[in-house]
Amino acid sequence: MIFIGIDPGLNGAIAFLDIERGHLSVVDMPVLEIQRNGKAKKEVSPHGLANIFTFSSPVQHAVLERVGAMPGQGVTSVFSFGRSVGLVEGVLSAFQITVSIVTPQVWQKAAGVRGGKDGSRQRAMELFPNYAGLFALKKHDGRADAACMAWFAATR
Repeated sequence: MIFIGIDPGLNGAIAFLDIERGHLSVVDMPVLEIQRNGKAKKEVSPHGLANIFTFSSPVQHAVLERVGAMPGQGVTSVFSFGRSVGLVEGVLSAFQITVSIVTPQVWQKAAGVRGGKDGSRQRAMELFPNYAGLFALKKHDGRADAACMAWFAATR
């Protein structure tokens, strides 16, 4: 059975944890750079997202991080983030994947994550030592979050 963890941000990732085989695979969120009003804007690729889930069966359950606006974020960035989350939810629904939307506090506490983004990378390396290279760089915090959420899904 495969369990999925999803960090839906532009720097996020999707982790697939196959419990029976003891295999973890992590895919960075598929992002395109689009020109809008003369500026380059990044957005999640719906086709890239759908392609990722095409080859991920049989999926048991997915955990998607509950996200919301943060103080100081602009209206455009909040809308873009919400659009990304909506795309993820739509693709999961299209593939008939059961999903739980969980706050960061819940999955981080259950997974034993300490101290922010580096805490998530550290915990992912502890949970998946054979895959520690996936979380080696600071920019891999989205991968670590997704992997910890997949572990959370598998152990619930």
